[in-house]
Amino acid sequence: MTPSAAFQPAFATIGVIVAAMLVVSLIETAIPLHARDARNRNHLGPNLALTFITFATNAVMNVALVMIIVWLQANRFGLLPLLALPPLAAAAIAVVTLDFSFYVAHVAMHEIPAFWRFHRVHHCDPVVDVTTTIRQHPGESLIRYAFMGAFAVALGPSPAAFAVYRVWSALNGLLEHANMRAPLRLDRVLALVTTWPYMHKLHHSRRPEQTDTNYGNIFSWFDRLFSTYTPSSRGVHVVYGLDGFDDPAMQTTAGLLAIPFLPRDVGVGDEHRFPRRRIERGRHVLVHDAPLAVDAPVADRRA
Repeated sequence: MTPSAAFQPAFATIGVIVAAMLVVSLIETAIPLHARDARNRNHLGPNLALTFITFATNAVMNVALVMIIVWLQANRFGLLPLLALPPLAAAAIAVVTLDFSFYVAHVAMHEIPAFWRFHRVHHCDPVVDVTTTIRQHPGESLIRYAFMGAFAVALGPSPAAFAVYRVWSALNGLLEHANMRAPLRLDRVLALVTTWPYMHKLHHSRRPEQTDTNYGNIFSWFDRLFSTYTPSSRGVHVVYGLDGFDDPAMQTTAGLLAIPFLPRDVGVGDEHRFPRRRIERGRHVLVHDAPLAVDAPVADRRA
């Protein structure tokens, strides 16, 4: 496969994601979880700027990884080619395993201080909606693709299975960030399998005991298996963002891109949370002297 041929499905996928974002934004308007305010208007430009930067960086890395996967398939390298499973079974294992790679990468970005410096660009959004989904630093894209690539090389998935995973992962990400109200009964059923509508909202809480849970992307199983699951019903009333990152200058496109390179004493951790976590000499330190955040206003509390 040539690079030009590999870029064609990448462009098609971007088109699908943009169209899906528009659809989800209309649903958010019709049945919002939280009432929109000035913060939604203020974060729109920077979020879309980072989204399109991520589209560009991910397209390049995705093409490189697809070409590696095509080579793996042609040379029957990896676990799945060795097992010679039926195509559907191999594809299902590939999707679940690649989703596990997302879980592992996500936990690492919370536990490794150098990775967290990039990931907090995504977490410091003071409101969460569909535009938050791909609000991430290019450095985070490198981290995610490094983990995904390592799992892909070991597994040897088919290009088709990889494509299914990437599209499913992106679309599920839009839904789990959507500012969308849903019945709690529906949420309880969906949370048995997947991460939306409310499960991932807790992950964007200002409270680290909630932020450091619910890491999954497509499936909720890994959070349950590794005891990082917080009941999704609590995701209705969440105060989003990171303390220390609410300065309007930080919430611009340039400010967000600069966040990973801030001095250690500027917004290095969740400075005003309980329990708050800050990075000190490369270690996470828990400090229990900050007030709890209050519940966020909800557009309609009935579910």
